[in-house]
Formats: sequence, structure tokens, C-alpha cells
Amino acid sequence: MPPQESSVEQPEEHEQLRILVPPGEHRKRLDVYLTHRVENATRNKVQQAIEAGMVLVNGKSVKSSYLLNPLDVIDITFPRPPRMDATPEDIPLDIVHEDASLLIVNKPAGMVTHPAYNNYTGTLVNALLYHCNHLSTLNTEMRPGIVHRLDKDTTGLMVVAKTDAVHAFLARQFAKRTIDREYWAIVWGRFKSPKGTIDANLGRSKRDRKKVAVTEDGKSAITEYEVLKEFEYLSLVRLHLKTGRTHQIRVHLAHINHPVFGDPTYGGRSNTWNGLEGKKAKSAANLLKLISRQALHAKTIGFIHPETKQFVKFDSSLPDDMKEVLKQLEEEGPQQN
Repeated sequence: MPPQESSVEQPEEHEQLRILVPPGEHRKRLDVYLTHRVENATRNKVQQAIEAGMVLVNGKSVKSSYLLNPLDVIDITFPRPPRMDATPEDIPLDIVHEDASLLIVNKPAGMVTHPAYNNYTGTLVNALLYHCNHLSTLNTEMRPGIVHRLDKDTTGLMVVAKTDAVHAFLARQFAKRTIDREYWAIVWGRFKSPKGTIDANLGRSKRDRKKVAVTEDGKSAITEYEVLKEFEYLSLVRLHLKTGRTHQIRVHLAHINHPVFGDPTYGGRSNTWNGLEGKKAKSAANLLKLISRQALHAKTIGFIHPETKQFVKFDSSLPDDMKEVLKQLEEEGPQQN
């Protein structure tokens, strides 16, 4: 019998990606093309992979400066990190509610939701495994119980499933967008209208793959906002998500020139925002010292309980850093309710 193609399997510690350069594509350097094409890639990492012989074009090793042609075939070999199982860790949890089906946890700033590459410990999942004997397994071994997530430096309420049936029941509500989620944020500027809707598609930024951006070809994303208090150059707003995209609130607010105060990724950490100067800029700089993250908190969450089939809603207080910023703002004045 003739030898079969691909008879030698790729070792478990590696995985392959094949990219076909589409017809009509303008000629680009290989490293530039892959930096924009491969998610979470940086040009430096791409160049290192090319130099290590982990990138082939039409089956041959080439330099980073190689100019790609339409219909070129790029094969990339990625080193796969060793498999790691999430382990229990005795980390304190702020549990707002717990029953036989689920938990409502108030996640602090700085805590990652679940383990990932280069970040296997100190996560919410590690704490949950220590606290609970059973968690749902529908979201892989590294994400037991996790039905949804919050960004590392966003605080607030999360629902955690203890069984697969409960997980599926809650996930359907998220998919149907019937989960009631309310966020509070301190944002830059004062709004022209006390209420509004931000409807702008979101996708990966073409300039920086680690960021999200408003893009015409992105996924639908809708955020509703309501101004609760206005100060001289900051506002406290309440937000409702109609969709649940990555970084949705932060990107949407930055898109309308009201970035979340303190947000280092989406333009919220400059004390000279929008031309602020003098005493205002100095005041803003002092306020930024009070909070090292985006001033965003998932304040409430409501859903149909999987066992009682009744609507339940849970609330949480603002974290101390946001409270301190608001306290300082109220002392400075002026403000409007």
C-alpha cells in the first residue's frame, strides 16, 4: 500500500494553523501579515517564530521580510502549553448568595475569572474549587462553574453554576438576553442627554489584536446608559447590556468620548482628557491616584432561578475605590442630581 499523507501525527505539545493568502491580497511582509491575521499575535513574537523555523511558506522557511503572494500557503506551528488542571486554593470569597444550585459572587478588582496560559493560580475558579465540592463542567475543566465572566479589573456580581443542568439553564438565559445586568461606572465628561443607547458593532482591533474596537464588520453590540450624577468633568452612570461582547461597556463609552475613568486600555487614564488643564487637571490627577483600574462595577444581576422558576435579583455595593472617588467629587462640587 502506498504511504498515506500525514501519517505522522503532530506531537501533543504542538498545534498547527494553516493560512491561505486570498486572491487579490496586496503583497505584504510575512511578519506584518501574520501580526494582523493571527489573534493575540505581536510582531516580535511572529518574528521569533519565523526565525525558529516554526513558520513555513509553501513548505519552505523564509525570512520575516518575505513578501507574500496571493495563494501562498502559510503553515504555523504553535507550541502548546502543557495541560494544567485548575486546583483549589484557599482564597477568600465575597458570597452574596448560595443555594444548592448556584452561587452569586462579588468579584474583586485584580482577580481573573478563570485560569489561562501563564495565569493558572489566584483566579476565581481556584477559589471556587476550594469552597465548593461540585461545580458544573460544561465550560471545560479550566472553567468549572463559569457561565459568564468579568474583566480582571472590573468588580461585581457573577453567577456560578454548581451542576451542568443549572449551567445550561442559565446559559440559555444569557443567549436569549433575558439576564438583567446593571453596571455602574464613573466616566469622563458630562452627557448631552441624561439617557441614551449606544449601538455600534464590536470586533478585534486591526491595530492591536489585544483590544476591541468599533468596526462595521463586527458583531452587534448595544449598551443603554442613564446618568445618575454629574460633576464638573466626570459623571456617574448606570448601564444595561443588551448584548454581552468582550469589553463592550468600556469600548462603547470610549467610542462616544466618555471613556471609563481610570481605564488604562481605552483612554481613561489621562488627567488631561478632552483638554482638561489647570486646577481641573490637577484634581483629576489626584482622583486617578485613588483608583488603579477602570471605575466599572457589575452592580446587579437578575434571572429566572433554575429550581424555583421565579425571577430573582441580587445587588451589591460599590467597591471602596469607586466610593472614595465619588466622595472626593462630592466634596469638590459642583454636582447635579
